[in-house]
Amino acid sequence: MRSARGQVEPTGAVMALQFADEEFQEAWRELDEPQLDGGWELFTETNGVTIYRLHDETTGLYEYKVFGGLANCTPELCADVYMDLTYRKHWDGYVKELYEKDFDGQSAIYWEVKYPFPLSNRDYVYVRERRDLDVDGRKIWVILARSSPETPCAEKSGVLRVKDYKQSVALERDGACGTKVFLNYFDNPGGMIPTWLVNWAAKSGVPGFLTDMQKACSNYRNYCQKK
Repeated sequence: MRSARGQVEPTGAVMALQFADEEFQEAWRELDEPQLDGGWELFTETNGVTIYRLHDETTGLYEYKVFGGLANCTPELCADVYMDLTYRKHWDGYVKELYEKDFDGQSAIYWEVKYPFPLSNRDYVYVRERRDLDVDGRKIWVILARSSPETPCAEKSGVLRVKDYKQSVALERDGACGTKVFLNYFDNPGGMIPTWLVNWAAKSGVPGFLTDMQKACSNYRNYCQKK
């Protein structure tokens, strides 16, 4: 619905102060018209997924925007699966640890990601928020996340802490029985990461993640029933 100020208000979501309204609006607007001015370049197109990237001069790394879809999955189901951390440990083989807990009064998520030998694993401490939006009758699900270096979570020996991470996801019905997906992310893993691994993660890892996500959605009902 819209407030007196003409802004989109969320429905069915817990309000929080970690993200501004405008951040959610910026995410879902990309579903209608990708914002690619300012240096964004086409990186790759594969299996119905289009990826653009933007060079970050400070780090030398790239920020990515991903446009694609998930067949035979509703956006609400996709959002539920994306938010279910316990379930993700069942279908995402790169997860070493993943949980949400209270760190001295601040709720945050801890996530350790497996890296191939001889690279060190990376871990994240981040906050996130989901809003289920009604935009002039359109149902859109938006999930935002970003690193939270101020969260008091001790670093592990042998694991590199990722302190610069952000991600936004927008989901909407594709007009059929699937979901239209927009994903924007930046990740500074630190350390000496080979260029081939960075390129692989962007070109193959993201489409692969969407494929795994689609499988996870199709199996979610059985998982919930067994649990």
